[in-house]
Amino acid sequence: MLFGTMAVAIVSGRATESPTPATLTALEEKYRKAATLQATFLERYSESGKQVRVESGTAYFLRPGKMRWEYEQPEKSLFLVDGKYVWFYAPADHTATRMPTKKSEDWRTPIAFLTTGMKLSRLCSSTEEARDAKPTTIENHVYRCTLRAAEDESSDRPQTVLFEVTSRNELARIVVPQGAGMQIEFEFKNWLWNPALPKTLFTFEPSPTTVIVNGLLPEAPGMRQ
Repeated sequence: MLFGTMAVAIVSGRATESPTPATLTALEEKYRKAATLQATFLERYSESGKQVRVESGTAYFLRPGKMRWEYEQPEKSLFLVDGKYVWFYAPADHTATRMPTKKSEDWRTPIAFLTTGMKLSRLCSSTEEARDAKPTTIENHVYRCTLRAAEDESSDRPQTVLFEVTSRNELARIVVPQGAGMQIEFEFKNWLWNPALPKTLFTFEPSPTTVIVNGLLPEAPGMRQ
């Protein structure tokens, strides 16, 4: 799956929009007004219902289609989309892997609307309240989104993700099933609206000792070996 500018390929203009719940519409409108965004995140990886790894850091977003995920715990790493390439950098390995955005597939597709202004109804073929999913706090609402498939993609089991939205219309959590019993969950806090972010923050500048490799990115930084 593709994030940001890449998500446009998934949701072509020929897709028919479906109604979006009022709470998600309010979420879209709030984030659409921000040219830049910043939040802290907690990222959990589960397998067969058991948590296997937790990572945390800060995420930055810049329209159109740029983002930077700085992982601080349990080890430092960087995931960056600069508009041309998708980068994954592990300082401890002195290695940076890059791939053209048009060829990259990534699990951040469900939050493409943060950097594109895209309507959720163009990402989701259907949305409904997930009454079987427990929110992190009682006043929050959880919705299930069935992602639209790419035109060249066929699947008997469409992928679904969960969005959790606060009473202030802020994104609190996203749950992304990965198949084979695996799941990635993002929890967001401390949102900042239109913070002053330098454009250089979304440019990857490797050190002289960094080896740049053109190839496949890890499915998710937290699942690397």
